[in-house]
Amino acid sequence: MKTRIIFALLLLLPGAVVLSKNIQQKLDKAAFYEVMDRGNLDEVEKEMDIVVNSSSPEKEGYTGALLMRKASLVKLPSQRLKFFKAGRIKFDPAISADKDNVEYHFLRLAIQEHAPKIVKYNKDIEADKQIIIKAYKNLSPAVQNAIKDYSKKSKVLIASDLN
Repeated sequence: MKTRIIFALLLLLPGAVVLSKNIQQKLDKAAFYEVMDRGNLDEVEKEMDIVVNSSSPEKEGYTGALLMRKASLVKLPSQRLKFFKAGRIKFDPAISADKDNVEYHFLRLAIQEHAPKIVKYNKDIEADKQIIIKAYKNLSPAVQNAIKDYSKKSKVLIASDLN
């Protein structure tokens, strides 16, 4: 009888370890920003799984940003609009609830700068830029690197603004 119990536990243990890892995935901000920057659909979807399964209190905001990024990667206009709206529904309440979250302002600035005019998502660009510039030196190195890299391509946020 003991042998059967031990055997059953040995069979279940690997599955429990995999399940535990999936449930407690840690959000790697450097990887998150790389995925946002590269814009690869498969990577965005994988990163969404990581974010959704993370314990990060910011996961609604990050999920919303990823959905809006995904919108720019799908081909059908109806799918683009669907993902953008779904992302906005998650992201906007997150930034409203945490107005001091500079990362949210950075994500919103990047999304607004590239959002099509038809979705009318461009009203906070200047305010977000000022918040980012003001708080830049207090951010984690991973976020600072993401902002610095973004500023090299941005028409709104210039690298010299960050010094």
